[in-house]
Amino acid sequence: MTGLLALEKGSLDDVVTMSRDAVFRIERGSSSISLDTNEQMLLRDLLYALAIRSANDAANGIAEHIAGTYEGFIDLMNKRAKELGANNTHFVNPNGLYSDDHYSTAYDMALILRQGIQTPGFLEFFNKRNYTIPPTNLKDEERVLYNANSLLMGRYGDVGLIASKTGYTVKTKHTLVTAAQKGNRVLI
Repeated sequence: MTGLLALEKGSLDDVVTMSRDAVFRIERGSSSISLDTNEQMLLRDLLYALAIRSANDAANGIAEHIAGTYEGFIDLMNKRAKELGANNTHFVNPNGLYSDDHYSTAYDMALILRQGIQTPGFLEFFNKRNYTIPPTNLKDEERVLYNANSLLMGRYGDVGLIASKTGYTVKTKHTLVTAAQKGNRVLI
């Protein structure tokens, strides 16, 4: 949902400045790309970090940029979920980290992915094996991102994947939402 809203409401060339809250409002040890307060990055690069590395700090930066506030983005997420018919979904953060009040169903995630694959640009991010983020105003080094999604990395052969996103938290364990295409048929 975070990627979908970023593509629907933002411009890939937008410059996003990371706030202290966006950088540090994640669980210690959770997935990130080690963004710094006041670091500037293109929305495009944050989307790659979100899609490829599940970067929670990137998700928070995207949220604040798109809605102006973290909380405002949560409201956008829940509103968009309802518009898509995802009636058994409730978001409390833009990154999917565990909370008792943050939940969804396989059906609802399929509805969200269905909208995603119809959104221009979405497949570019959620079907990418790797990407290099250029240096930023605070980092002289490139950040090279590698996808750990076994399906996207071809571990199971060519299965026609067009979009795939994994997730993991200690409490909820592994999650997956994926779309594959063969000929004109698309399955989610």
